[in-house]
Amino acid sequence: MCVAAALSCGEPRTRAIASANTNVSMLKNHVILCGLGRVGRRVLDYLQAANVPVVAINTSLTPAEEAAAGSIRFLRGDFRNRELLDQAGLADARGVLILTSDDLANLSTLMLVVHARPDVRVVVRMFNPTLVARLGSFAKNAFALSTSALTAPMLALIAHAGGAIAAFRLHDAEAMLITEWTLPEQHPLVGARLRDVKTLAHVDLVAHGTSQRAFFSDLSPEAKLQADDQLIVCGTADVVEQLTGVSIADPLSKLGWIETPKRLGIMVSRILAEVDLPVKICTSVLIVVILLSVGLFRFGMRNDTIVDAFYRTISLMATGADMRGQDADPGSWQKAFISGLRLVGAALTAAFTAILTNYLVRAHLRGALEVRRIPESGHVIVVGLGNVGFRVVEDLVRLGNRVVAIERDRGNTFIATARRLGVAVITGDALVAEVLKQAHAGGAKSLVVCTDNELTNLEIALLSRELHPDKRLLVRLTDPQLASLLRDAANIRLALSIPELAAPAFLAAFLGDDLRTVMLADGQLLAVVDITVRRDDALAGKTVAEWAREYRLLPLCVRVDERRQDRDFDAAPLPAGAELTALITFRNLHSLFQRGERN
Repeated sequence: MCVAAALSCGEPRTRAIASANTNVSMLKNHVILCGLGRVGRRVLDYLQAANVPVVAINTSLTPAEEAAAGSIRFLRGDFRNRELLDQAGLADARGVLILTSDDLANLSTLMLVVHARPDVRVVVRMFNPTLVARLGSFAKNAFALSTSALTAPMLALIAHAGGAIAAFRLHDAEAMLITEWTLPEQHPLVGARLRDVKTLAHVDLVAHGTSQRAFFSDLSPEAKLQADDQLIVCGTADVVEQLTGVSIADPLSKLGWIETPKRLGIMVSRILAEVDLPVKICTSVLIVVILLSVGLFRFGMRNDTIVDAFYRTISLMATGADMRGQDADPGSWQKAFISGLRLVGAALTAAFTAILTNYLVRAHLRGALEVRRIPESGHVIVVGLGNVGFRVVEDLVRLGNRVVAIERDRGNTFIATARRLGVAVITGDALVAEVLKQAHAGGAKSLVVCTDNELTNLEIALLSRELHPDKRLLVRLTDPQLASLLRDAANIRLALSIPELAAPAFLAAFLGDDLRTVMLADGQLLAVVDITVRRDDALAGKTVAEWAREYRLLPLCVRVDERRQDRDFDAAPLPAGAELTALITFRNLHSLFQRGERN
């Protein structure tokens, strides 16, 4: 809604805002939240759980929101209006969150807020976060985040990791994997206590159980591991692979030169399968005529080698060149054959040229050649080249994956860029089973469905689950409730809600901690978060073990004075400025965000 429209709602709206403003003026050190879309409302839930006072501004409100009191207040209107921001208590606010899907509106609001309060912390949602960075010192307290940039790397890492639930990096170190695993009989860990797993196997135990798993904050350290126990472990890629015996590598990435003929044969057979039948017939006839002519010239002409015979044949068929009569006896069968070959060659050449040209025009040439770039197996299929889909493709290529993209819109602007990255792009509807077959979905290691249409994503996911029940399937959704139902009822364990994944990152950026990634493990949402210890933290100076007990988290890495420590750091103190990277469940995330201050 534009500013003029927002201000033209009449006198009743003005009185409502004035009344609400009377209540808002009583709030101090609160947060102003601009935009109550799906991401905005999810962030509001987290702020409410963290007991942070909020003034939320939106162009439309429910009657309950209009009448809300307490630490959460609502104002109706356009937040690009300076008067409305003043009514929301901008002068006393601790920060502003701008979370609509309209980049221009967000940028306008950001500049208005920064101009009025240069010292206030602002977190803004932008598709291109670098745009805010280019504002320089004008927006030095502004932090821009992109929902697609937040979620695309997570989707790409999960798709890349094969058997892993999730993958992420700790600073510049090796990639870390979180993997589900059933403990086999006769394994060295059978009989070991849970507290000893990290020492014995060099992995962190994320969850343990058989029917119902307990996560790290609820584990009994003295419990013993038994054969067939269900585990979720976290560690570096090589350690996890060695422990579980499950390789996550691309099955074709390590093929030697001996497999090259086989792969070339597969590629050629797939290309021939895509060629029209008339082209095949005409080409076959042309080849048979050439071979027959070469044989006759080789054995029926004096002093002709195979090369000479081939040269004569092509010359006669393509140019009708004179054969020089002295090469054959008067009235011989060779002259009759030469005359017939000239006629047949002219007809075959014309027919072959016409049929092939027609085929190439209909196939758009690029599409005919695209098929050779589609891998037989071990690749990742990305359906939808929108804002999120293209970023997923970029990250997958950066991770060394072979990628096949399916996009319905031939005019999509990302298609050309994706092809320049070496990605095979199929223009078609993934709701058609034949399109998935063309992408060799049966041999793919992962399928990522991330179009901009939620219903389309759902239909493609269900079709893929029907065709390939065991395929690793990631589905981008908007509605968190629908994502939860798909995980529980349709066995689509990686149905991921974009607002559900992105909202904690906006909140963490606002409060000062950095959410590195978000993942789904056995129906439990987990986050990897970098916690910067503040001087006023109640546990500043306390050990890592005390932080873990207080906030029910799993420490992964500690950095003090730029020195990183990955092992044996439970007794290490965390002074102000230290950084603790930890795994935490979403239900405990709010306690971390609202952690107490030193008295």
